[in-house]
Amino acid sequence: MPQTRASYHHGGLRDALLAACVALIEAEGIAAVSLRRVARDAGVSPGAPYHHFPDRSALFAAIAVQGHQLLLERLRAAREAAPTALRGLGAILEAYVAFAREHPGHLHLMLRSELSTSSQVPEAAHAGEAAIQLLTETVQDCQREGSAPAGDPEPLVAAVWALAIGIVTLWLDGPLEGRCVQLGTTPEALTARITALLESLLAGSAA
Repeated sequence: MPQTRASYHHGGLRDALLAACVALIEAEGIAAVSLRRVARDAGVSPGAPYHHFPDRSALFAAIAVQGHQLLLERLRAAREAAPTALRGLGAILEAYVAFAREHPGHLHLMLRSELSTSSQVPEAAHAGEAAIQLLTETVQDCQREGSAPAGDPEPLVAAVWALAIGIVTLWLDGPLEGRCVQLGTTPEALTARITALLESLLAGSAA
């Protein structure tokens, strides 16, 4: 049962609105979201969201920022647990795909900057930069350990980034599920095979 407004305190209302919006996106899509609908789903008055979000864009931007923070934690943990930089690069890709599967509502907005940009939430414009910096540092670590070609790291950073987004987009939009059924595998298993191939190709090219 939804909480009543009286039960929210110390930022609980804001968190409840974010959670209600994410759940609504995952259930019915972005088009279903309005501040009034989110308020209803959170069990608060129609005017309650305006205490934190002046419009829908500000709400979307806050969700995108939250998503980038959650993703960065996941990526850092994957990198730190990896025994080598090359395995760390593959682990980052796998962690990104796993995050997208578990947080599709967040990811849909993280990939739609035209929807999640708001002057009320200026940090949204730079929320994804820390993850790209982590990826860049990991590629540079691969170069230092000799598991990736030397030189400008940006092409490899862009390639891994594009590969990760491509996998999650195909998965969230549906085609990857059907393809995996045809191949007798799962998206998780296919992602693991893709990362293993990436690591093998990089190690071979570096050698």
